[in-house]
Amino acid sequence: MTFDLIKTDEKTSARAGLITTDHGQIETPIFMPVGTVGSVKGLTVRDLHQEVGAQIILGNTYHLYLRPGTSILEKAGGLHKFNGWDGPILTDSGGFQVFSLTGIRKLTEEGCTFQSHIDGSKHIFTPEKVIDIERSIGADIIMALDECPPGTSDYNYAKKSLGLTHRWLDRCIKQFNETEPLYGHHQSLFPIVQGCTYKDLRTQSAEFVASKDADGNAIGGLAVGEPAEVMYEMIELVNGILPKDRPRYLMGVGTPVNLLESIERGVDMFDCVMPTRNGRNAMLFTSEGIMNMRNKKWEDDFSPIDPNGTAEVDTFYSRAYLHHLFKAQELLALEIASIHNLAFYLWLVKEARKHILSGDFSSWKNQMVPRVSQRL
Repeated sequence: MTFDLIKTDEKTSARAGLITTDHGQIETPIFMPVGTVGSVKGLTVRDLHQEVGAQIILGNTYHLYLRPGTSILEKAGGLHKFNGWDGPILTDSGGFQVFSLTGIRKLTEEGCTFQSHIDGSKHIFTPEKVIDIERSIGADIIMALDECPPGTSDYNYAKKSLGLTHRWLDRCIKQFNETEPLYGHHQSLFPIVQGCTYKDLRTQSAEFVASKDADGNAIGGLAVGEPAEVMYEMIELVNGILPKDRPRYLMGVGTPVNLLESIERGVDMFDCVMPTRNGRNAMLFTSEGIMNMRNKKWEDDFSPIDPNGTAEVDTFYSRAYLHHLFKAQELLALEIASIHNLAFYLWLVKEARKHILSGDFSSWKNQMVPRVSQRL
């Protein structure tokens, strides 16, 4: 994997770059639709390519390990062949999902034992096993196993957790270096910066991660309940330490405003379930603001869903029709809203890139933030 930094904004830390993988190129900044169990909910691969304009999608190690399982994925020839997506794929380590299983998991130096949310069966994730699973999945970019501590963690717990994450990272790197990809294409391992909202821990973690000289680096453990301004402060701190010639991936973030503020601070890659999850709950994000399609005000509004939208559904269907679909609990509503929201997120990062390259990102971003956050 290579990363070419094409331009950095003169007034901010916003960057336009190009990631090249064996499955294609990714123009950054980029948003990555989340395909937890190997599919982006409600969307076909054709939708992702032609409607959304996705360049890279995510798979989730925890979920894919439990179902369909690594033996099926290996028989299929990896996730790319299993789900038909021929572009780049990123897999997280499953750590966040495992640590969310409060009450049915146990953390030790060796790894994390947990019970499946599907059938209660017991499993263990060690750094070595997670690398092996991600080899079986075959994603182009794979993540190291880390502990994602709660956002409310006190300093002592955060410090102890960070030490464990760093020791696990060394074991992940060792296992990665001692194994080979299974399907003939290169895989890149990204370490994850942790440290909650403690500046010294974040600094320590960013320096430790930077020293590993990985193909790219991730920032985890944010957008877990801390104030947005604290999150932005942590991003700025970490990005001041991480190498400039490698992509920076902010995990699990967030709203359109979060994306714009984080791009301004030098983030290159994003993922979040928000566009699809909120879309399934009738919330549409647009360049003019946020729409709740269950509101009665749309009942007789026969204008296009989003006249500025880039997806076919935006101008083919009316707001009144989408309102009706949600009220009638029709599955088509979920599909239309998911396509729209993902297409908007991809449009937003593409516009950000365009304005970084043209040199007016800062003024454009300052206009967009109040627009995309208002309620329509």
